[in-house]
Amino acid sequence: MAVYVDVLFMKEMLIDGSLLLVTAWVRGIRTVWYRIVGASILGALYVVMLFVPSLSFLYTFLFKFGISLIMLWIAFGFGGLRAYGRTFAAFYAVNFIAAGAILGFYYLIMQQGSLALWRGLQFIEGGIRTEFKAGFIFIGSAGCIGLYIARSVVVSRREKALIKAHVAKLKVTIGEREIECEGLIDTGNQLYDPLTRTPVTIIEASLLEADLPSTWMTRIREAEVDKLVAQESEQPFIWQDRLRLVPYRGINRGTQFMLALKPDAVTVECNGDTIVTRRALIGLDGGQLSSDRTYRAVIHPSMAEQSGGA
Repeated sequence: MAVYVDVLFMKEMLIDGSLLLVTAWVRGIRTVWYRIVGASILGALYVVMLFVPSLSFLYTFLFKFGISLIMLWIAFGFGGLRAYGRTFAAFYAVNFIAAGAILGFYYLIMQQGSLALWRGLQFIEGGIRTEFKAGFIFIGSAGCIGLYIARSVVVSRREKALIKAHVAKLKVTIGEREIECEGLIDTGNQLYDPLTRTPVTIIEASLLEADLPSTWMTRIREAEVDKLVAQESEQPFIWQDRLRLVPYRGINRGTQFMLALKPDAVTVECNGDTIVTRRALIGLDGGQLSSDRTYRAVIHPSMAEQSGGA
């Protein structure tokens, strides 16, 4: 049987591209066509290397694992360890489900019984030839694992879709500076300034890192912002008169303080509506609010309901 390398390359490229696109759909990731093409080319080249006997060492588990990691990195980027791990799990779930569907369909239509399914897998002359016997326990176990992975992927996608339904575009205006990011409208966020009852929207402090004195980020991450206000900073800060300290109770902790800024305006764009309010405070969080960077702010629900204010 003749095997044409160019045909095999194109076939594997199309298959890998399809699997990556389905993975992106499952995870709700926006795709960039040239990244998908690049990852597909890498996957196709890896399969074509099967025809080079001296490169047989590349077909070990570690190399296969590494190639899949690189393909996902090319196609979707990194975006954090947790998000990358979920994308990796979704990719293999899609592969297992697709392989199981093809195997099941072949088993359904073949006419020579189950032995024909596993008999004599030969790729090239003098190359790999193997025989695999699968019993009921193996098929049942593989099916259960596939169903569990599929269920996990569906639940993960449903949770992500629910979060996206509450994500809005946020713009914070402070003087001449404008900070834009995606924000989650969180009905559980009931943080107010206790003196003025001004609602507080929380954003990642890293968005303002270029505007803050260099030593402040460490204090914010360590929740020691009260020392920044109590002590005179050696570095000038143009928004000194906008600084506020907002007390809050952390999980399993006592009362803490969050450093906040008084903006000129906060604009929220959600479901085609644009809401602008001036009665707001912007709290600075030293961590990462979303593991996969879906949002970088937690919007106070009242700011998504107001039509404006002084």
